[in-house]
Amino acid sequence: MEIKFLLLLSVCINVGYAQTTTIDNPLSLPKNTVMKGKLYLYWGWNRGYYTNSDIQFKGENYNFTLKNVVAEDRPTKFDPAIYFNPLEITIPQFNFRIGYFFSNHWDISIGADHMKYVVRKGQSVKISGKIMANTRFDGNYNNNNIVLSDDFLLFEHTDGLNYVNSEIRRFDQIFVFGKMKINLTEGLGLGFLYPKTNATLLGKKRYDDFNFSGYGLSSTLGLNFLFFDRFFIQSELKGGYINMPNIRTTNSTKDRASQDFFYGQFNIVFGGLINLN
Repeated sequence: MEIKFLLLLSVCINVGYAQTTTIDNPLSLPKNTVMKGKLYLYWGWNRGYYTNSDIQFKGENYNFTLKNVVAEDRPTKFDPAIYFNPLEITIPQFNFRIGYFFSNHWDISIGADHMKYVVRKGQSVKISGKIMANTRFDGNYNNNNIVLSDDFLLFEHTDGLNYVNSEIRRFDQIFVFGKMKINLTEGLGLGFLYPKTNATLLGKKRYDDFNFSGYGLSSTLGLNFLFFDRFFIQSELKGGYINMPNIRTTNSTKDRASQDFFYGQFNIVFGGLINLN
């Protein structure tokens, strides 16, 4: 009788403890979430960071390289009339993506990262090569110093440094808290660069147009907060490598620039899921 009583007491304690943890601790380990067959879209904004870059400029009367050039992004000051106006939302640095879950844990997507890349004005850099273009900068250079003044060089991809890419991502649920699910996503991507380069070089006429300039590789790590299995907020760390051997700098097709660099992004995006099943 004592043994039976102890066993019954043990079962009651375990059941009571299980009920208590279920009620008092809604944070739980992941349960299977059906993602297969769902489409997602998101839109958001980014900050960009770039490594220093060697930029080579070639033309009919010049061929020179600027070394360790510093560049920065150019975030648009927050203004709801710009950030949330459908006619103005492409002005800030933005991220757009549409993807499809072909399994519960994997999706494939295409998107555009609209970054801005601005060479810092007035910086002093090393220059090697030659300039024979009837300017005050004519001469032969061998690792000399030169200041990037307005009459020498204006160089920026501000409308923008457009990285159009495809990604494959892994998606894993890590916590459930009521109607909110916290998920981890990571992926790899590749794509092409289609910048609108704003450049003024050696007093030539300003150039500002879109051009297919090169390719990029990237990786992404994100934390996804999914609400009611419909809407989400996602923070992302993204980085990669950009190589642009074919940058237009003037109205002449003979004038080109080339550069490559690594970059990093911090993104905040907002999106939703659509069930296609």
